[in-house]
This record gives sequence, structure tokens and C-alpha cells, in this order.
Amino acid sequence: MRVKAGLRLTLGLAAVLVVASATAGSAQVEQYRLREGLNINSFTRAGPVAAHVVLRSGRQPRLLVAFPAGNSGTALWFEPLDRDAAWTLEGPPQPITVNDAKGRALHGVRFTATIDAARLVPRQAVLSSIRVIRDYQALGKAPAEVLTSPRVTANAVRWSRDRLDGAAGYDLAMTVTGGRNADGAILAGADGRIRFSVTALTGETPLTPRGGAQLLNDRAQPDQGARNALTFLSYAEKFLAGSWRFDTYFGRDTLMSVRLLMPALQPAAVETGLASVLARLSPQGEVAHEEDIGEFAIIDHRKADGGSSDAPVYNYNMVDSDYMLAPVARAWLLDDPRGKARAAAFLAQRIDGSTMGGRLVRNLRFVLRQAEPFAREPDPARLIALKPGMDAGEWRDSNDGLAGGRIPYDVNAVLVPAALDSAAALQASGLLRPYLTKDDAEGFAAARRVADVWRAKAPPLFDVTLPAASAKQAVSRYAKAIGVPAGPALDAIGDAPLRFPAIALDAQARPIPVQSSDPGFALLFGRPAPDMLDVMARGFIDAFPAGLRTGVGMLVANPAFADAAIQAKFSTNAYHGTVVWSWQQALAAAGLARQLERGDLPADVRASLMRAQSCLWDGIEATRSVQSSELWSWRYADGRYDIVPFGAAGADVDESNAAQLWSTVYLALRRPSGRAVACSAR
Repeated sequence: MRVKAGLRLTLGLAAVLVVASATAGSAQVEQYRLREGLNINSFTRAGPVAAHVVLRSGRQPRLLVAFPAGNSGTALWFEPLDRDAAWTLEGPPQPITVNDAKGRALHGVRFTATIDAARLVPRQAVLSSIRVIRDYQALGKAPAEVLTSPRVTANAVRWSRDRLDGAAGYDLAMTVTGGRNADGAILAGADGRIRFSVTALTGETPLTPRGGAQLLNDRAQPDQGARNALTFLSYAEKFLAGSWRFDTYFGRDTLMSVRLLMPALQPAAVETGLASVLARLSPQGEVAHEEDIGEFAIIDHRKADGGSSDAPVYNYNMVDSDYMLAPVARAWLLDDPRGKARAAAFLAQRIDGSTMGGRLVRNLRFVLRQAEPFAREPDPARLIALKPGMDAGEWRDSNDGLAGGRIPYDVNAVLVPAALDSAAALQASGLLRPYLTKDDAEGFAAARRVADVWRAKAPPLFDVTLPAASAKQAVSRYAKAIGVPAGPALDAIGDAPLRFPAIALDAQARPIPVQSSDPGFALLFGRPAPDMLDVMARGFIDAFPAGLRTGVGMLVANPAFADAAIQAKFSTNAYHGTVVWSWQQALAAAGLARQLERGDLPADVRASLMRAQSCLWDGIEATRSVQSSELWSWRYADGRYDIVPFGAAGADVDESNAAQLWSTVYLALRRPSGRAVACSAR
């Protein structure tokens, strides 16, 4: 929407609203800033205020403020420019609390920003749920009922509205302090820059911040970047998955983060994560993937029944989270001495009329029901597939993340047997006795047997073995096509067949020959046979595109051995393509450390695991600058791989979160000390 000149507005918020400076209160202000690609990111927390300011530079500038409260935000897109323009943030945003015209509290930030553009034309402001803003960023569309016209004066523009149900809403006000408004545009001053004073506010209910000694114990690593990100994403009610795009609960992200961070977290923080998952289970025992809250929940209810309830709406489309809960619960309630001492009390806690223990049993019943058909008849058709009509159902949750696969490796080869083993262990511990019915006895007694069938029969269905000659031809063709060297990869293959687990099975239960980082799940949650450990280690050791190792970390996918159509979908611009996800490196690091604790491994397998560990940590240490980000891409030039922030290129399908929950898990990891093992291909 273009700003229309001639509308009158008295902008000065102090004249309309009662301003309460955060510095007048007792709340400590927590702030940090980082630049990533085209984005300046500034994070602020103080009492009821939590805000993430994102200033996006380039030819399509954007100003966005995301609030964990209600997963809400305010954003403004400008018309495309004919040259790049860069934002500057002048000082840290100041937390403020104001009252709207009806006396209701709004919380947010005030800051000053400049941009070196001669002329800006506001295109569209969106004040609503982050889900709405996220969809507008991706699709250029937003529900008409959430859009509001700007009010303009000679030097200011303001968008303000109540929430759809009439509750306190959102406000975005921009005063031009360098430059001027002119006929729907904003023109630069004599210095060629436009300067704004910006106030962004939300009326959604604040969360309760958690940080410092409430969050981390003295085992946590002194990584200030990871501590900053984790602190901003941590609240007494829940953890946030990532900011700005996922400023609320995500089940999978919570479970994986709690599991990997567990040694460094305080007990109450671990239990916050578990409780948030248990509170959102479906009646059948499924783990909620994402929640629609605040105004997005209202939009859902209006579509469903015409009402304006803001009751949360939960998404149960993912299949992997259902099988993560039990192994993570086991790790805390049985394997961690701190959790074991608190287990009975935690399970006895009640929420919405039922105990945590009863809810956990509900999930375990679901796992047993889903696993039993394959245990009776180990046919691929009885494996756990994506839900009908869904292109995604596990952590590679983009349309092409599984290369068109329907039956994911990580769920079937790893998570289902791990969940069954955990169900058996929890039942044997006696912790679940108060929550089990007589009908549960037979199912829980069979959990170990069912797990044994899955562990023996499911992983081989994903096996891909290629003759060395065929693998080398594929590597040579693919390396040439994408402009990376083939030599190190060809040396890695040698004369032995190349073997790896397929990323998924297709609808006909055929393995899709895309190599992936998902064996990390087996390393953390399973006990693979020595020969499979050697196969998994090779994937982390071998140079891309024979394996996953690059100079900017471990890739999450390598399509070199698939057909050209699949290769095209796994580019450096794809969300789950040939890119690096921070938490996947951490998953593999934690898993390798766990396997190396075993006493039953042959010396050559142990040596392979130690070499893989060295390769992995070399990649982790080479990417510390972006480690708390969601993911990053790369370019190959001048004989080396270089980091490219994901979302900086116009061809990237999306942009990376600057603060991602499961990218902070290095706080609980450290590179093993002692005798160094060189990272080298075979």
C-alpha cells in the first residue's frame, strides 16, 4: 500500500499515550546486536518487553519488529530501489511500555534508524501475527482484515489498530527526523540519507523471561553469542524456536534443543521444555509441531466457525516429533541423575486436569499403536510415512526436503525404535505405574520386542550401495555441474563401494539416493552395529560431493548420486539443500561422542569415528561466526569454500533466523581434548 499524502495525524506518542520508560523500573535491560547478510538484528528484553528489530538492506528494504508476546510483530516493506541501500541503527532500541487510547498496556521499543536512500516509498505495512508477516514475506499476501491504512503528516507516518477481536493491538509509528514526506514518498535530507525515529508496540500478553542462573548451570560453555540467543528465546512458559520467523513453540525444536542442551540447563528449564510439549499433545498422543496463537488463532477460528476465539490451535502434521518425546523424556527422567531425582514429582504435576505422567503415557500408547503393524509384518508399506497430502513431515520440512520421499529415514530407522526402547525402559523403572491402566500391560510389555524388529528390519530398507566406478562418475559429473573440485572427493571414494542410508523411500518404497546428515540421529539415539558406524563416519569424513564435508561445515544433503531433477532441487539456495544447518553439526558431534563411549567397538571403527569427530569439529570451529544462526549457504571461489548468509541472495527461498534455539546447543558441547586425530579422507 502506498502512503497517501494529505491525511492528518498527530504522531507524537507522548501526546496521545502515557509513556513509561523501562529505565524507571527495576527490570534489567538485556540487549545484543548482530549483522547477518543483508540484515541488522537487534534484540532487547526488559521486564514485559521482548523485541527483535530487523532492518533489511539491499534493493528491497524492510523494517520489522518481532515480539515473542503472542508471536506478533509489525513490519513495513518499501518499494524496490534502483540501487542497494544500507540501514544503520543508531544505538540500542529502548524498551517502552505505553497505554493506548483505551488505557490498555502496549509493550515495545523505540529506536532511531537511517538509510542511505534518496527516496523511499512505503509499499505495505503489516501489523499482526508473525505467521501473517511470514506469509506476506513469502507470498506477498495478507488477510484483508488485518491491513490498515497509514495516517500521514508532514513528517510522520503511523499504522495502528486493535486486534481482530477488539483486544489491544499493534502500533508502528515512524517520524522522519532527517528528510521529508513528499507526495507519498519519503525524500532524503541534504546528506543523502533518510532518518527515522521508530516506535513499535504490541498489546499481546508478555511472556515471563528466563535467563542467567535460572537457565544455565556452570557446565555451560562461555559462548556469549549462543548465550545471548538462548536467553532471548527462553521463557518460563516455553522456549521459542527462532527469531524472527518462529517466535513461539515448535515441538521438534523444543525436544531436540532440550536433549542436546540438557547437560548445561538448569532442571527447571529442562522441565519447562518437556512440560510445554506434554501440554500440547493431541487427544491421541501426538506431539504438536507448531501453535497458532494470538491473532493468528483468531484468524483460524474465523475460518473454522466464524467466531473470534484466541484459543491456541495446534498443528499435528509432523510425524517425527511423536517419536522424539519418549527418548528425550527418558534422557531426563532416567539417565540424568538430576532428572531422576525429580522424576516422580514432575510426572505428578497437573495441567488442565491431567498429570504429566498421564500425558506421557498417552504419547507412548500412540507410539506402540503406530509401531505394531510393521512389527507384525515388516513390509515397507507398514513403515511410518508422511501424512496424506503432505510434502513434509519431519525436520526437512520444505516441499523438496525429502526429494519427493514419503518414508523418511530418520523417523523409521532411528526414532521409532528409540521411542519403543524408551517406552520399555520407562515402564520397567516403575515411574509410569500410577498412570498405566490394565489395558496398557500387554502393549508396554511388548515394547522391547517391537523395538527389536524395527531395529533389525527398518534400516536395511534405506541402504544405498554404489560400485566405486559408478560413484566416481556421478561425483565427477555433479562436481563439474556445480563448480566445485572433484579431486578430493574422488580420492575419498577409492576402490571400495560407496554406501550410505537414503534420505527417504519414495511412494514405491524405493531408496532415494540422496546422502544426508540424518545418521546423526542414529549416533545420538541408537546403538548402530560397527559396520554401520563405519558407513556413517565415512559420510562425515569424505569431501563433498563424495560425502558431506566442506570448508564451511557439514552439509545436510548431497544429491550427487541422484538424478538431475533431484540435484536441481538441492541447490545452495534451497532451505534443505546443499546448505549447513548449525544444529545438525551439533547433533552429529553429540552422537559421535556418545558412540565413542562404547567399549565394544573394533579399533578400526573407533579410529573412523575419531576421524569423523575431528572433521566435524574442524567445520564447527570454522563457522563460529554464524553458529547461532539457523543455517547458512556457501560459494566456492579462489580454491575455497566461503560462508554465504542464507537469505542474502535473491534466489534463496527464505532467510535464516539470526537466533535459532537448536543452534545454541553448543553451550553443552566442547571439542574433545587429548590426542588429536587428523581429519583426512581415506
